[in-house]
Amino acid sequence: ILRPSVAELKRRVKRPDLVEAHDVTANDPDFLIYLKGISGTVPVPRHWGRKRKYLQGKRGFEKPPFQLPDFIVKTGITAIRDTLADNESSQSAKQKNRSRVAPKMGAMDVDYRTLYEAFFKHQTKPSTMTRMGDLYYEGKELETRNKIQPGAPLSPQLREALGMTSDTSPPPWLVNMQRYGPPPSYPNLKIPGLNAPLPNSECQFGYHEGGWGQPPVDNYGRPLYGGNPFAPPGESNADSIPKEGLVTSDGKTIGKARWGTLPSAFPDDGSEDED
Repeated sequence: ILRPSVAELKRRVKRPDLVEAHDVTANDPDFLIYLKGISGTVPVPRHWGRKRKYLQGKRGFEKPPFQLPDFIVKTGITAIRDTLADNESSQSAKQKNRSRVAPKMGAMDVDYRTLYEAFFKHQTKPSTMTRMGDLYYEGKELETRNKIQPGAPLSPQLREALGMTSDTSPPPWLVNMQRYGPPPSYPNLKIPGLNAPLPNSECQFGYHEGGWGQPPVDNYGRPLYGGNPFAPPGESNADSIPKEGLVTSDGKTIGKARWGTLPSAFPDDGSEDED
């Protein structure tokens, strides 16, 4: 069997971002990429093919001292420890022996309510924690992490780089999204001009310069990708959905009323017997 090239393997798999240079040497490269793309799959450590030992390059790396988290420092435990250390340094040898034989208990006690609020209310998650399935590799702590927030406002530098000269300029990828749909990785992302209203009243649909294209609709005039892009600018999708129900493209009605609400009272038909 002819061994495929890396470019050819990337063209015929669904996850080309997982293809590595050594994947083409596998007995079944396509099946290998399929296994690597399954959700929850733990990757093979990177050092499997290296000649030097694991973490050998960190031999001369100076590890910074451990620092207590802020929610523990705010309890005042560090000030108590410093005070006790100063007292011990000023004690004589006889006093140190006496405190060692009969130590005083409760010298470093902190209020229970303070400790409870520190660990159950003010505790924060460390930013260096890895996700489920991620493995540590040499130099991982030195990498910068850029938090990606899909749908967040674009910075002025990015808008200038994309050619968006004004606040009413559409993003350059809007027309392709109207043609092919929203990103598969973010199917519920609200995109103005596709499944959400336009950002302000100065924006207009159309294919002229500065126009926001045209949202795709079905034969009944309903948007293909949900939402209500034809709503007034600035209106949320929750306000634009009718309360009596939402009609899908196949003719089904999905009720949007609150579950468990009591039905309205029946009108009095006057048939009750009068005393």
